[in-house]
Amino acid sequence: MSKILKKIDISAQHVYSFTMPTYSPDTPYNELPPLPPAEVVETVPVLKAIIDAKEKLAELRTACQLIPNPEIITSTIPLREARASSEIENIVTTNDELFRAAWHVDAEPTPATKEALRYNAALHAGLSSLSQRPLSEKTAKIVCSTLLDTQAEVRSLPGTFIGNPVTKERLYTPPEGREIIEDHLAAWEDYIYCSHDVDSLVKMALLHYQFEAIHPFYDGNGRTGRILNVLYLIQEDLLELPVLYLSGYIVGNKADYYRHLNAVTAKGAWENWLLFMIRGVHAAAADASSMITQLRAIQENTAQRIRSAGVINHPLEMAELILIKPYVRITDVVETGFVKRQTASAWLAHLVDLGILEEIQQGRSKVFLHRAALDVLTRD
Repeated sequence: MSKILKKIDISAQHVYSFTMPTYSPDTPYNELPPLPPAEVVETVPVLKAIIDAKEKLAELRTACQLIPNPEIITSTIPLREARASSEIENIVTTNDELFRAAWHVDAEPTPATKEALRYNAALHAGLSSLSQRPLSEKTAKIVCSTLLDTQAEVRSLPGTFIGNPVTKERLYTPPEGREIIEDHLAAWEDYIYCSHDVDSLVKMALLHYQFEAIHPFYDGNGRTGRILNVLYLIQEDLLELPVLYLSGYIVGNKADYYRHLNAVTAKGAWENWLLFMIRGVHAAAADASSMITQLRAIQENTAQRIRSAGVINHPLEMAELILIKPYVRITDVVETGFVKRQTASAWLAHLVDLGILEEIQQGRSKVFLHRAALDVLTRD
């Protein structure tokens, strides 16, 4: 175990004793200080930001509860998070490409789109894990393994650094050595469940910084860390569903994201980092609430138009189906159990006539896209 992580058990609580090490970007940061930070982190500006962010999270919770079928948002909004989080790692696709690939409209998605789809799968793998065990180092490994489509291993080889791969200029060198990294991960996990008197939003930001600083895997650390943010907020009952588009905020402020991360490492500048992340939660929650409100309005309007036309017997269910699956096929309608194939085909053709759907050809089959929903879901 690294000398800096000497741990003492006192009354069943973990207390960490350390001296602030000297930091150099060119040297593995094996003596990365454990959490919590030595200084007070809940400053007045941070506390004010928490209040504002929690108001928006409460609005998001209400918006989610007003959706008749949560699958309308859980099958679509996480794809936006997948695209944005991947873009932070310079894996660039578009929302349109990602949605087309998710519903198998494009025969061969681009490699970047496939990677973004794995992010979506990793998020849902993390959610599944959370239903079986609390957030932990194991959760991080499950998420990263799904992202990489191979078993994620804690780094054991030297040479990993954050910086310019061409000039080899280093901005940060994370801890090296499997045992040292595993010790840091164990301390990170301990902090999740130690008694603490900081707000959960502060703790999310602290945990995110620490995970990124440990950088435990050979690849996928950033994306794994951003999925862990969402999982932690769900575990803390600040989110009910994985619909927080936090990576969109980070993409829009990418330079600030890395600048604040580096400033914590180099100078212990916690306040600016915490404010950045908490304000990101505020912005992401407001964006998700707005999107859900728009989708609900589209669903209600679509159901009314279908009902008024008087051709389709299940207007509410059809309006719901084409939001859950904005690229819908005849088989999707058949699988609802309402009608057989011939009637399902007639229903979709009727929705095209009403201007609700657009028909596109995919090989020998037809796909019907819900333009109004896609315009909302794929907006930047």
